[in-house]
Amino acid sequence: MNASAPTPAASEVDALPALAHLPVQVATVEGAAVRQQARQDVLAAEVPVSLVFNGIAHAVMMATPRDLEDFALGFALSEGILDDAAQCYGIEVRALAAAEAGLPPGVDAVEVQLEVATRAFERLKGRRRSLAGRTGCGVCGVESFAGLDLDLPRRPAPAWIGRVDLPTVLHAFAQLAPRQALNAEAGAIHAAAWASADGALAEVLEDVGRHNALDKLIGRLARAGRLGDPGFVLMTSRGSHELVRKCARVGIAAMATISAPTAMGVRMAELCGLTLWGLCRAPRGVLYAAPASSGS
Repeated sequence: MNASAPTPAASEVDALPALAHLPVQVATVEGAAVRQQARQDVLAAEVPVSLVFNGIAHAVMMATPRDLEDFALGFALSEGILDDAAQCYGIEVRALAAAEAGLPPGVDAVEVQLEVATRAFERLKGRRRSLAGRTGCGVCGVESFAGLDLDLPRRPAPAWIGRVDLPTVLHAFAQLAPRQALNAEAGAIHAAAWASADGALAEVLEDVGRHNALDKLIGRLARAGRLGDPGFVLMTSRGSHELVRKCARVGIAAMATISAPTAMGVRMAELCGLTLWGLCRAPRGVLYAAPASSGS
């Protein structure tokens, strides 16, 4: 499979359901009594996803089992394993029963195999880094401060970046909620979305982890050859430094988040020349970093 060519998502065919239906008891206090009612709840699935490069396991991330080809490619790009999507020659997704994966009963898993260029694989082996991913965890298992990988080059601001103003950002966010299909059913699911420079929403990817959702979006854009298009990322989360780093690594020039950023996230945006909007809840938004006001 050519990783850059979008195909029917094998991850949705071969992997596991993105939502789980579980029986629960809803308790309600009514005066001195407690009333209980049985019902079915829809919950977000969260499964271990093993990312395997040229036969060598590199990371296990807890993720929503959907759009896993996009996730694997986006992770490889945003973590600097691949320089571009052309270095990925193929991606295969396989569901693993709990017993096969060596996990407790009922904890099934997914293995994603990536075939990558020799140069990328040699670089990966040289990093001597092991990741154990928790939900929403963007930096796990690094062995030194240098392993945080924060020293990214500053990119020049594109000519169109001034169009990513507050009305444009809020216009994009207004389109987001109706397209969060998984979150509408289960809640507790983040979205990463791509909007054009005029605020038209083009892609929405969902996951229990905000970093995973962003990796899925990056992978989707990379497979379609659209990472260089004018536009910006929307996140239903805070603006953490890991999200800024991932965007900056693949050349995304702007990000807007529904919650506030961290101070480190703002500093990373300043260093990388990334436009960062936060607390984007109509009619307000806060511009935390922009190329014209960034420091050295």
